[in-house]
Amino acid sequence: MTTTMHTYDQFPFDIVDGHDAYLIDDQGKEYLDLTAGIGVCNFGYSNQQIKQAVAKQVEKVWHITNLYQNQLAEEVAEDLCPAGYQAFFCNSGTEANEAAIKLAHKATGKHELVAFDYGFHGRTTGSLSVTGYPHIQEGFAPLMPAVKMVPFNDPAALNAITEDTAAVILEVIQGEGGINVGQADWLHQVQDKCHATGTLLIIDEVQSGMGRTGHRFAFEHYGLEPDMITVAKGLANGLPVGALLAKESVAKHFQPGDHGTTFGGNKVVMSAAKEVLKQLNPEFLATVQAKGDWLFDQLEQKLSPLEVVTGISGAGLMVGIHLADSLPVGQVIQALQKEGILTLSARGNTLRLLPPLIVDQDDLAQAIDQISQIIQQLSNADQAAAVK
Repeated sequence: MTTTMHTYDQFPFDIVDGHDAYLIDDQGKEYLDLTAGIGVCNFGYSNQQIKQAVAKQVEKVWHITNLYQNQLAEEVAEDLCPAGYQAFFCNSGTEANEAAIKLAHKATGKHELVAFDYGFHGRTTGSLSVTGYPHIQEGFAPLMPAVKMVPFNDPAALNAITEDTAAVILEVIQGEGGINVGQADWLHQVQDKCHATGTLLIIDEVQSGMGRTGHRFAFEHYGLEPDMITVAKGLANGLPVGALLAKESVAKHFQPGDHGTTFGGNKVVMSAAKEVLKQLNPEFLATVQAKGDWLFDQLEQKLSPLEVVTGISGAGLMVGIHLADSLPVGQVIQALQKEGILTLSARGNTLRLLPPLIVDQDDLAQAIDQISQIIQQLSNADQAAAVK
């Protein structure tokens, strides 16, 4: 019996060390990590520049109140924000989305929100209200009122956006939702409807941002221009951070006292984020795009022909391998763990891959072969059991 609350069904091993794209458990077993801590440790576990930046800052000061100026946070904001945006730093993705919701209400004077089925924006009350999973909302009513939940990639959803709508919140690639990729034309129709009705567009880049798809932000693939962007996960390579980025015309509606945080912009975390952004340069992003293109080509060649694989989706190093219901994804995950490969699941019986962006292509090649073998072995075993 543990003294931590049972909020997770945990696998029976403790990760105690790591290097490059590998993790090591308390028994000394090494795993190729295709999870990156759910899209967090994008630069892996051996990045000396990030480690040195954090160690150097710890030797100075760990934390100051946000009542004082923070030049380090200003430098991170300047690098992180697209031109014409301002940043608010917090501690997580759900906090970034809470800040976005508050700012949308304040800036527009309206209360209605539009969100999408199987979008995932967090587990705090406001973020949970715009998260499209009824089963994780159960037991927490009443949630925020005036939220319209509509289908993703569905033109009929545009009818929900009216002059009464404060904001639309969406992921251009739904992560927890099964690596569900937004259709370019539809996303632009959503943006156009927002412009026509005076509605703010919030794009949640918590999982898809920070280089995950080969661009700093996934919405760059589509040429979108959101009013607000929320980021977290990979921004500090494992240290807790989130950020709301808002156009200056929207950000100005937050005045002193409207919102705040104790730890947001913490100097230790900002030191890591500054180094992450320094390394997340166009040359590095080009390597992610190249690895992503190669990876999807290999997946199409080696996995798509398998009868039990019903589709491959994603972009860059954000991958969904969709399996037939006859092969539960949990079986695949546990079988891969035994072979020293860590993977994730997502909605729709999807095997989700979010490797560190620095993962070696040879390691990916071996992992694809192993995933193919495991899927075939389990599928054959199920078919044999069905015959008996």
